[in-house]
Amino acid sequence: MNNDHNSLGNPFDHRQSLVHGRNCGCKTCADAHSPASSSPSTPPSASRRADEAPAATGAPRDSEEMMDRVVESALVRGIFGHSDMHRRQFMKLVGGGTVAAALATLFPMDAIKAAVKEDLGPLEKTRLDVGFIPITCATPIIMAHPMGFYERYGLDVNVIKTAGWALIRDNSLNDNYDAAHMLSPMPLAMSLGAGSSRRAFITPAIENINGQAIVLHNDHQDKRDPAQWKGFTFGVPFEYSMHNFLLRYYVAEHGLDPDQDIQIRVIPPPEMVANLRAGNIDGFLSPDPFNQRAVFERIGFIHLLTKEIWDGHPCCAFATSATFARENPNTYGALLRAIIDATQYSSDPANRSEIAEAIAPTNYLNQPVTVIEQVLTGRFADGLGNVQNVPDRIDFDPFPWHSMAVWILTQMKRWGYIDGDVDYQRVARDVFLATEAAEVMRELGYDAPEETSRHYQIMGKTFDYTNPEAYLQSFDIRRS
Repeated sequence: MNNDHNSLGNPFDHRQSLVHGRNCGCKTCADAHSPASSSPSTPPSASRRADEAPAATGAPRDSEEMMDRVVESALVRGIFGHSDMHRRQFMKLVGGGTVAAALATLFPMDAIKAAVKEDLGPLEKTRLDVGFIPITCATPIIMAHPMGFYERYGLDVNVIKTAGWALIRDNSLNDNYDAAHMLSPMPLAMSLGAGSSRRAFITPAIENINGQAIVLHNDHQDKRDPAQWKGFTFGVPFEYSMHNFLLRYYVAEHGLDPDQDIQIRVIPPPEMVANLRAGNIDGFLSPDPFNQRAVFERIGFIHLLTKEIWDGHPCCAFATSATFARENPNTYGALLRAIIDATQYSSDPANRSEIAEAIAPTNYLNQPVTVIEQVLTGRFADGLGNVQNVPDRIDFDPFPWHSMAVWILTQMKRWGYIDGDVDYQRVARDVFLATEAAEVMRELGYDAPEETSRHYQIMGKTFDYTNPEAYLQSFDIRRS
């Protein structure tokens, strides 16, 4: 493993960031690593204060030291409320060595480190391959790489940009990926054998809520009433996606049958804007940043954010096979902690501009920072001459509610993707690991719900998770 870490650098060193990892390509880190940013004639030790920690620039040499550093980093970050700026200011003012010595008198550091190692056990694997699609929904999975969240938990993760969801699914089924960024319906479908071979997959964390939009071509600015969309062709990123199910729900509530009155095509997200420009589709329900990119390129406009259909709906998820979790429990636990930690960091609006810069480079989203910032901050041009301010246009909440899974299953059955009797609650519990997510969230110091299900209001209609079959039968337009 390459050990020129930043996020696993000495937390008592004010010169090192605990947020930006060694892979970070943001402007701040690029400037810091440039030759002009340091003086070759002055060795690092020449300016070191006597009260700084003696290993200030050292990186963990092995897994034992890495876990020690993880404990130190977690303790220090907790003391400073996860504010790296405040930590660095305090360390510079007081001196890292002084702070380390003071903490050692207050906390039995050696005993804590030993207890953590005994509790967690050694990592079965440290090098992991995690697939992702280059969209803002994957923000926690992506930013955890350049900003050091994987390293923080002793993992060397290779995040692999993937062209489409079918490839994500197939690489996951074939164990080419240890874990992946998936659309939240995908692990449910894969576990049921819908659209693929049947294999148990789990969703221990949701990545984002909201974060989608319906975009129409600029030629259709006079067709804001969905009743006028008969004969339109729409793009969605995958059949087993919230995009597909929300589009179907939306047009059906306006009296259109999505299988008869419109056409729905599966188009990889990066190809949405090109297809809209070419006139191959009239619109799409897509993840960002491609909704905003259509506006940026003056091709389309945002008709509606999907939070207006269902505020707080799930979108993408962190998923892995049940086999991987069972055979690599310690590695799986470390990976889940990294994901939940990164998701919670992403949920803070104060961090969004920084994150936008970190995930913009070519190897991640390959998008202008301006486009990503408009999505993540919620201040955006809608293509209709307005600048909107919707802070929760996208949000990040890792909790995988069982009731979310139950709703998805009702829509899969409604449109004929699954049939027969469905044990909604059992499937939801087996795939969406709400109880496990809550335990990890609390362990990391975050709030977690006490319950695992709740009712939802979706376009004014109440979804009662306790009676999914009655909910399904209440729709006039359906296949089942």
